[in-house]
Amino acid sequence: MDLKKLFAIEKKPKKGLFAVEWVVMGYLVLTTLVMLFTYVKLQNPESMLWGRFRVVAITAAMWGIYRLVPCRLTRLCRIAAQMALLSWWYPDTYELNRILPNLDHIAAAKEQLLFGCQPALLFSQKVPYFLFSELMNLGYTCYFPLIAVVTVFYFFFRYQQFMRATFIILASFFVYYVIFIFLPVAGPQYYYPAVGLEQVSQGVFPNLHDYFMTMREALATPGDPNGVFYQMVVDAHQAGERPTAAFPSSHVGVSTILMLLARQTRNRRFFWLLLPFYVLLCLSTVYIYAHYAIDVLAGWISALILFPLLYLVHSRYTKE
Repeated sequence: MDLKKLFAIEKKPKKGLFAVEWVVMGYLVLTTLVMLFTYVKLQNPESMLWGRFRVVAITAAMWGIYRLVPCRLTRLCRIAAQMALLSWWYPDTYELNRILPNLDHIAAAKEQLLFGCQPALLFSQKVPYFLFSELMNLGYTCYFPLIAVVTVFYFFFRYQQFMRATFIILASFFVYYVIFIFLPVAGPQYYYPAVGLEQVSQGVFPNLHDYFMTMREALATPGDPNGVFYQMVVDAHQAGERPTAAFPSSHVGVSTILMLLARQTRNRRFFWLLLPFYVLLCLSTVYIYAHYAIDVLAGWISALILFPLLYLVHSRYTKE
């Protein structure tokens, strides 16, 4: 892309919100209504409401900057702002879903029925080697870099499809977030230590009810603490991980959507460059106890449904 095009004023700038910003506002309204109906049960309702005011303010500010200087760069800034806010929205799902009965006992039982074991419990035990664990942790840390790489590629090399691609990426996140609120599954890293590894290994999966309302004890990430990528995963978990968002795996779902977008660029080198990191990411979600194997399967299936659906929605109902 000619850098001059970054600052070239658009002839027909978008007057209102972008489609993805409407998705964010819709999610904000939906979750605010849920908060109002469950207000007395929430532990941090005031901070959650204040956070929503800040999201609205940031969205309005970015809209204002774009209206003053409607160009590709300010358009990118509007999208980047919403992507940056995803890290705030994620733990917010925990604040809402922990007031509902936990469903990990169902997920673990289905896992046992389907595989005859708990893959998340056995994977790291069967392959504990330093190099392999580092590859797994590398794969897990690739999640947000993959999102950034695909977004930047579309912006610079497939600009005509940029708004559609970013709409699909961001809208899929909020679809998953809605699911996470109403299907509270914490994942193996939280469920296993809560019930005890001995019971899990024997195929006993008790119902924890509201255990995760207050408890957030997690299994230690498998691997060598001296590993660079191991430490990156540990730091990320300490910074923002919560007992939420296990089923389906949004890591797998969104990264699958990213690969479908990469395939649509018709740039084979780009697709094949991303593929190894995608494979590592999918495997790593089970290896580091973040997800049950059925979460991965559900991530693949949901992505294959969401991608054409969101593609159609953007193509038919927006003019970006």
